[in-house]
Amino acid sequence: MRIWVDADACPRAVKDMLYRAAERVHVEVVLVANQPLRFPRSRYVRSVVVGQGFDVADEYIVEAVEPGDLIITADVPLAAAAVDRGGTVIDPRGDIIDASNAAARLTLRNFMEQQRESGELMGGPSAYGDRDKRKFAGALDRYLARHA
Repeated sequence: MRIWVDADACPRAVKDMLYRAAERVHVEVVLVANQPLRFPRSRYVRSVVVGQGFDVADEYIVEAVEPGDLIITADVPLAAAAVDRGGTVIDPRGDIIDASNAAARLTLRNFMEQQRESGELMGGPSAYGDRDKRKFAGALDRYLARHA
């Protein structure tokens, strides 16, 4: 099992939790980004810098995912594609996306995007806060306890 991280937009707090988890359970964490990232020196953490462009990191992750891998992303289309390849997703707010709910999440995301584009809905998600961090930490710990 590997943990793939859509790292460009991933909150720092989430990445820090992943670094600690990698050391604790000896699982590889792969940060995929469009630019070089700073991360702690570890035999369990590495990064892949992909080219610039829309969805280049997402496409890299989808191609690399194997059944049983964990993907960390807030990008719902990426999450749905990773689930189709046999992965499980935890978003930075601690919500799990798997085969049981990926299609529904993608449908809802597309509907909300249409609402925003038409001007019927304004704004986006709330700021990332302590409650989100706790929920992510709990979801990650539960997942790793079962799968690592």
